[in-house]
Amino acid sequence: MSASELADLAEEEEQRKRRAPWGVIALVLLTGLALIRNGSGEFDVGPPQPATAAAADSRVPGTFSGSAAPLSFSEPERVRIPAIQVDAPVMPVGLDTEGWVGAPPPEDPNLAGWFTGAVSPGEKGTAVVVGHVDNKSGPAVFYGLGALKKGNRVEVRRKDGKTAVFEIYGIEVFEKQNFPGDRVYGSKGTPELRVITCGGGFSKQNGYAGNVVAFARLVEVR
Repeated sequence: MSASELADLAEEEEQRKRRAPWGVIALVLLTGLALIRNGSGEFDVGPPQPATAAAADSRVPGTFSGSAAPLSFSEPERVRIPAIQVDAPVMPVGLDTEGWVGAPPPEDPNLAGWFTGAVSPGEKGTAVVVGHVDNKSGPAVFYGLGALKKGNRVEVRRKDGKTAVFEIYGIEVFEKQNFPGDRVYGSKGTPELRVITCGGGFSKQNGYAGNVVAFARLVEVR
């Protein structure tokens, strides 16, 4: 193993020590707990759901429309998804006392959360941004997430002044009882992003049955 490869391994190990292990988050979700619990679902027309054709494909990073080198750590400030008219500030969220991934206050419908237990958007690894699908007043920041298509872009402005641009390569809805934590959160060895909200069927007793997950890879830095 070369010196550079050893250095990369050491850096990844140091990052792992500083951040919550993905295995813990995956287990939390595999037990059927909701990522975001405050969606009301009580509207005449529910949020759009991903089409079967939008499932994540297996393309390697080099087959995307572009590529970009990983960035260093910098907290995200804002997320834009032009295809569904999202332009929202981002706040940090962690795990709550019950082990749930936190979410932004539901009272603010136009607010997203970056999970601090993962990498920052643009770093090597899988960054995670979450947000509500709705609240008691109506649709919230990621209400339209299920309508995204492959090739749509997600732009994340960071505190270092750089904007990490990600290309969607899949959009799926997963049942909470069978949430594939390793597949969703596992590092692919490249800078990736997951944008997650509630989705699937809804009942007043149990809330949303699943989570909508957008899979994206870094393709540009501005």
